Amino acid sequence: MSLRALRTLHAIAQHGSFARAGEVVGLTQSAVSLQVKMLEEEFGARLFDRSRRLPRLTEAGRIVLEKSAEVLALYDQIASALSDEQSLAGRLRLGAVQTALSGVLPEALAALNQSHPRVRVHVSAGMSAELALRIAAGELDAAVTTEPVRPHPPDLVWTPLYEDRFWLIAPPGHDARSPRELLSELPFIRFDSHAWAGRVIDRELRRMRLDVREEMVLDSLEVILRMVEKGLGVAVVPLSDDVLATLRLTTLPFGEPQLIRRIVLLERQDCTGGRLSAALAQAVMDIKKGAVPG
Repeated sequence: MSLRALRTLHAIAQHGSFARAGEVVGLTQSAVSLQVKMLEEEFGARLFDRSRRLPRLTEAGRIVLEKSAEVLALYDQIASALSDEQSLAGRLRLGAVQTALSGVLPEALAALNQSHPRVRVHVSAGMSAELALRIAAGELDAAVTTEPVRPHPPDLVWTPLYEDRFWLIAPPGHDARSPRELLSELPFIRFDSHAWAGRVIDRELRRMRLDVREEMVLDSLEVILRMVEKGLGVAVVPLSDDVLATLRLTTLPFGEPQLIRRIVLLERQDCTGGRLSAALAQAVMDIKKGAVPG
């Protein structure tokens, strides 16, 4: 019996199709079909009803799905059980927002790898809301996201890691102008409101009763910074102090008082306190602490 085939089975049940499951587990659709066939031959039962447009679990399939969840959970605990107090081991399925991936997270992962080389971290990128849903569904163990705002899935808890502040960014040479003037007169590059940070920005713009001339809607901080650098408009984005220090743009505090967002390690309530996620959180906080000026 292949553990990978069992993980594929769970992906099909979660996502509803062989094709989508293949994308999640990194296999072609034909490879997914082959793994299902191997399981059916091994157990001597059909696991899916294929007469419908989308495959549906049979009763035998539901039994295998339920029992194999226990097998996979036990397997994932073996490495951690073998590790001693000084050396962690195991697999951490981690999600992260783009700003963390382009900021502190690579350095934190490198530090974690150096201290605990037997830890394997599988990283997925996404928006905070999407990552929260994946944690709730059991697809991820934890994620570095913005602090959840309602509505968010129930039974999620978070550990604060660090804070970013919100800044109005404009091309160089606009330092003498106010944020209200720049937002009213120049084209606005909007941080996608599907992201939690984008919703915070939109709410503050409404509170300020500002009508902006929207030109673009983007979800990548790097792309937004590039557009502003080329003189295509102004934007409001969350920035860490270390990134802010590298910019050659006009940067003005946004919000009255200046808005902040908290970056957290998000987990399910019934899965908190894991040594792997705790070690990663500590690595992130240590790096951010070392990056604070003075």
